[in-house]
Amino acid sequence: MTTTRRLPTILWVRWLLMALAVAVLVILVELNQHHVLTLTFLQQSQRDIADFYAQHPWQTRALFFLLNLTSAALSLPSTFFFCLLGGATFGFTWGLLLVSFASTIGAMLAFWSARFLLRNWVRQHIGARLDRINQGVQSKGRWYLLSMRLVPMLPFFVINLALGLTSMRSWSFYWVTQLGMLGIISVYVNAGRQLSHMHALTDAADPAVLAPFLLLALLPVLVHWHDHRRNRRAARP
Repeated sequence: MTTTRRLPTILWVRWLLMALAVAVLVILVELNQHHVLTLTFLQQSQRDIADFYAQHPWQTRALFFLLNLTSAALSLPSTFFFCLLGGATFGFTWGLLLVSFASTIGAMLAFWSARFLLRNWVRQHIGARLDRINQGVQSKGRWYLLSMRLVPMLPFFVINLALGLTSMRSWSFYWVTQLGMLGIISVYVNAGRQLSHMHALTDAADPAVLAPFLLLALLPVLVHWHDHRRNRRAARP
């Protein structure tokens, strides 16, 4: 009888994250040389990307997805630019699917990196915020994360890393992140369809469009308030 020795899951996760980090650093050097995170570069590159997409649709989608995912995994502030580029290149439906899933999976990798690889570093650098976030998760659970996604009072990378050190399960983190970011991603992907006509990045942030999502952000607070009142009434003699 033979036994198969398998590496622990945590080791596989660490290897994956480290390999991802090395790959992305190489990509970032190239992107930084071309100033990719500017409106001018995005507009200048739109025609070339569209031509390549017409000839190699699936390869373009795969490359875009991987770049978006790795950027989110390294907590880079580039989701907004990927939304615009996704909408301009792939249209609303494909752009929304690619950006939404890539951003969420990337956030999941950042969450795992804090939990399995960078626990001490995260605790050292965001320890003051961590206590408050941990208390919010314990008292409000998934609603607390949803409210942070709808109204990002903290940078997304802080949320991703800090949640990795809480008791929240990976699946809960994933689906709440996917749902919470879907609205604002859809707004910016839709705005990206007019990328070639923009004069400034602020053109994508139409207050009339963003207002309903700000109101939607109040939903977790109202639900938690309602549950709190109901529990208090039930506890009364």
